[in-house]
Amino acid sequence: MSGKLWGMMAGMVEDEWLWGWDATPGIVSVWAEPDGRAFVWRRLPESGELLREDVRFRPWLVLSNLEDLEHLGPRLRPEREGPAPRRVTYQELSGPGALRFLIRAEDGRALASDVLQGASRRLGRPFANLRDLSAETVLSLPPEEQYLTASGRTYFRGLSFEALHRLQFDLETTGLDPGKDRIFLIAMRGPRGDTDVLEAHGDGDAAEADLLRRFVERVRQWDPDVIENHNLHGFDLPFVARRARRLDVPLALGRAGSPGLRHRPSARGSALGRGAERNADSMRRARYTVPGREFIDTLDAVLRHDFSARDLPGHGLKVVARHFGIAGPAREYIPGARVHEVFRTDPERVRRYARDDVAEAEGVARLLGGAAFALARMAPRRYERLADAGPATGVLDPLLVRAYLRSGAAIPAHEGGDGTAHSGAALHLFATGVARRVVKADVASLYPSLMREYRIGPKRDRLGALLSMVDRLVDQRLAAKKRAKAAPAGSTERHENDALSSAMKIIVNSAYGYMGAVGLTRFSDVHAANEVTRRGRAVLALLCRELARRGVTLLEADTDGVYFAVPEDWREEDERRVVAEVAALLPRRVQLEFDGRYAAMLSHEPKNYALQSHDGTLHLKGVAFRSSRAEPFGEAFLRKALRCLLAGDVAGVRDVYVDTVMALRRRRVPTTEVAAHVRLTKDSAQYAAVRERRRELAYEAMLTAGRTSWAAGERVRIYRAVGGRAGLLPEPAQDDVDEDVSAQGDEDPRDYDVEYYVRLLKDTFAARLERGLTPLDFSTVFDDPGQPSLFTPSLADSRPILTVVQAPPEDEPRQESLGG
Repeated sequence: MSGKLWGMMAGMVEDEWLWGWDATPGIVSVWAEPDGRAFVWRRLPESGELLREDVRFRPWLVLSNLEDLEHLGPRLRPEREGPAPRRVTYQELSGPGALRFLIRAEDGRALASDVLQGASRRLGRPFANLRDLSAETVLSLPPEEQYLTASGRTYFRGLSFEALHRLQFDLETTGLDPGKDRIFLIAMRGPRGDTDVLEAHGDGDAAEADLLRRFVERVRQWDPDVIENHNLHGFDLPFVARRARRLDVPLALGRAGSPGLRHRPSARGSALGRGAERNADSMRRARYTVPGREFIDTLDAVLRHDFSARDLPGHGLKVVARHFGIAGPAREYIPGARVHEVFRTDPERVRRYARDDVAEAEGVARLLGGAAFALARMAPRRYERLADAGPATGVLDPLLVRAYLRSGAAIPAHEGGDGTAHSGAALHLFATGVARRVVKADVASLYPSLMREYRIGPKRDRLGALLSMVDRLVDQRLAAKKRAKAAPAGSTERHENDALSSAMKIIVNSAYGYMGAVGLTRFSDVHAANEVTRRGRAVLALLCRELARRGVTLLEADTDGVYFAVPEDWREEDERRVVAEVAALLPRRVQLEFDGRYAAMLSHEPKNYALQSHDGTLHLKGVAFRSSRAEPFGEAFLRKALRCLLAGDVAGVRDVYVDTVMALRRRRVPTTEVAAHVRLTKDSAQYAAVRERRRELAYEAMLTAGRTSWAAGERVRIYRAVGGRAGLLPEPAQDDVDEDVSAQGDEDPRDYDVEYYVRLLKDTFAARLERGLTPLDFSTVFDDPGQPSLFTPSLADSRPILTVVQAPPEDEPRQESLGG
């Protein structure tokens, strides 16, 4: 066979590993049952017509040996003899992997029962679920993933994101407790963009039950492939389910099977209710699902975006919509706690508010949901599961399992490692304080690039599947980026290729972390990960040395890139030239690119900094400047003070500080602005057990407000009141996670401990600016305005400072620096 033909065949195999091998187009949902029935809904790309296919598949699992099936006797036969009634077949997979017997049967439940019976006999104790067996002895997947893995099918082949029939809905409720509060309005946006607002015609059970029935009927009429909303799994679906159960209303939201919602395990499930009722709620660890439709929570896409970009001021729907320009200028805003009150006096205003909510949910889903849509074209999982999956165990593991089974190869079991620690990524802080004329040079996917350059992959991946996938994804991502750039702005083609590029980037960038996650991923290899880390450190040291040689001031460097300040007389072409010169010295597949230029930067700590663009836009990075727990008044102060500091206006920082202190002391700051948004880590019983030894503000606030029971995981807004008391504020509406709700109206007590928050302002928020000022200037700027001194130094001539804290890496032989 010629080398060219062999290469073509190898490429086809690798594409099958990555994309599957069944070209069936238009799959929009898959539902499978353990008894071997699978239901496949397809939307024809040409006409948009929806079809349903009912097919049979043979449920399967992978075992390390056949010992637990020996009791089947002649019913256990080699796969080559073919299926037969009640027959269980096995296929021995090749290679050294621990999981080496692929077992198939007509019915998955019966197969699981057979294995559990054998394991119980062998180990002398009962087992009720395959999850109770060691992961070293069995691999068992949900029925849908069994079907998709075995068939080589994936979602959405030949479909664009716009071809999906998507529906958004949003609840308006009288409160946040489904045990006592009601749904009084449901806004809906249909697949064609038409909106409808359903309302309860009265205040009793019958009116709410009628509202829920009309909601279910409208879903069935519009027949969407996907149902979306923001915090859908954290609030809307659990609330609907609880109210429907209480009112005995069947929730027939699926396309097949018995009415009602089912649930699936999930790391981020809902936590509704209070006390014992809340603790018992299984939805704390699960999400709802139905046959034939996919539930997509836009909060998942927002969290995924912010994990990498770190550019969002919050994660609530309205905050995100404003950030991305989705919110219209006439958008209606109502504080969440007042929606029902406003509805009683001005229902049309609430209807506008609800319509805006579903329109923004659609916009966020369209803008940020493309990556999960593209991942569903690759990985053998339901679309809704990929939308909230982690890239390692949720995407790479399914891809690798499919690749190994397609190749007839035995699969490694999870291993705990040999005790070798995973060495951390390289990170350098060269200077702290305020720098001007700042440039960022971006290192594109450093670790995956080094894996490719030096062919570093997991030792147990004998097929080389992980490296092959990274290779092909990088090449295909570059092609997708090129197509996106060539497509007209705002076009479907650009959106699809941008989404495809983002999805591929997610997988590529997770490959290094996948290798280092000992015990968590199937092909982990800490030694390979550490070798990548070593080479990464050498590359980073090289580019820092070479940049410093060219006259720049290094500020910070990590595996994402390098920030540096340039001389005052440099122009942009000088900045780009230097980056290009250093890029030429790096390994072939490592790309260093000019990524941006900024007017100024405050370097505080590693990965904690503030950048100001030349147009005045402020970018904050790290928990020192952005934290979901931070009090809003402090963050508002910090943003104003940073603008002054980065502009060189030290006296202006003083003015902002004085204004904030005086606003606190005159109680012009609403209580919501001093409240912290915290997640409880102890339930009521756990706190009661330690309360005598240590009292904590969050839990004391619950008790002071009359809350005697709560569950771990609940989010609350607390503040310190006068006299050391703990205060509790009502939560904002659940679709506004992390929403900054500053209006409390006339009911705001403003009973917070003023001097406590003045100290917090200086000790916590002002401290973020300390590295940008001399000790004398810092003391002067943040001197208590209520205690003026006759000898206060003038700030007229004060300027921010920059302090070098680490020299550039010393010269090393180039071969060693590259890890050769």
